[in-house]
Amino acid sequence: MDYTIRAANVEDCKDIARMIMELAEHDKLSDYVKITQKDLEQDGFSKNPFFHGIIAEVPEKHKTKDGHTKIGYALYFYSYTSWKGRAVFMENLYVMPEFRGKGIGKALMSKVAQLGLAAGCTQLDFIALEQNKLSQEFYFRQGCSDISADFGYHYMACEGEALEHLAQP
Repeated sequence: MDYTIRAANVEDCKDIARMIMELAEHDKLSDYVKITQKDLEQDGFSKNPFFHGIIAEVPEKHKTKDGHTKIGYALYFYSYTSWKGRAVFMENLYVMPEFRGKGIGKALMSKVAQLGLAAGCTQLDFIALEQNKLSQEFYFRQGCSDISADFGYHYMACEGEALEHLAQP
């Protein structure tokens, strides 16, 4: 199947927002999605972006029944690990179900890895949901490891009122 992987631009935010919701619905977590198209436009395409993105796109002849040609994406940002230095964190990797198994997910992940290496990163980090065994198997096939199992890490967050309270001096 013909497809291209390219850098996302502000015009892609509508489709990125659509696919974020599709991913959340797949993971049965759509109630947690608060991001909007406008947030994506501002946060990814301002002078100092908080994230970067890449898009998988098919030609018109392969568009979905709903008319979509943008059929996958990856969002990533650069981070730092105190043990190894520069890292790239892949926040999302998604390919629409009808396009899976065609190498598109691997191509997206490979592009994030290439971009990370070009920026001097020594590792690619990401999270896979416990219940998403197919994704975990995909990542293992790419040579990735589960550092939460290896090192006993817990990915933690502080948000909402807890974040507000923590920020108080």
